Amino acid sequence: MIKRIAQTAGFTGLLAALLLTLLQSFWVAPLILQAETYEKAPAAEVHEHAEGAMAGHTHDAEDWEPEDGWQRVLSTTGGNLVVAVGFALMLAGLYTLRAPTRTSQGLLWGLAGYATFVLAPTLGLPPELPGTAAADLTQRQIWWISTAASTAVGIALIVFARHWLLKVLGVAILAVPHIIGAPQPEVHSMLAPEALEAQFKIASQLTNAAFWLAMGLISAWLFRRKSDGQYHA
Repeated sequence: MIKRIAQTAGFTGLLAALLLTLLQSFWVAPLILQAETYEKAPAAEVHEHAEGAMAGHTHDAEDWEPEDGWQRVLSTTGGNLVVAVGFALMLAGLYTLRAPTRTSQGLLWGLAGYATFVLAPTLGLPPELPGTAAADLTQRQIWWISTAASTAVGIALIVFARHWLLKVLGVAILAVPHIIGAPQPEVHSMLAPEALEAQFKIASQLTNAAFWLAMGLISAWLFRRKSDGQYHA
């Protein structure tokens, strides 16, 4: 069983990560690169008027980031692969508790994953382009994790609980983090145009939706493909 979970997660994570990287490279990354031109423009103006010593100190303090081109693509692919395999392990583990009877049921698991880890958190913390003001990182991380956890529990109760009171409890749990509200910056501001921000939000949502649907289908197919040496039709 452990081998079955590992094989399902490995192949699913690899294929889903490659799909996500491909979509990001052609749709999301160009928007980020465009936003970075707005973010770096003010810094460049400041450096022109800064003293040489101060400019050198600022350069030394900058964090490393991959160069545009193969370095950025390779870095993105590696990050996507780690995340995808982790999520695929989670799905394969859940399949041991409630195995899909049809490959198409993987779409439902994929939708649940998308709702839990993308849709619900972005209702309060939408994806942001470089140069966008944001609240404290620790507060955002706590809210994100809490929202994902409550969404997972809420969906599980709504779908699998038999008593209607538990289903109502599931709905309430879904709503709690959004009633509390996500941490917000003191002043909302961004360097990129609003139109670019809107395109980025749409691109992020659709690429993640495709990623999760593909992950659900692939993982369900692989998990069902071989069971105790027997192949399913």
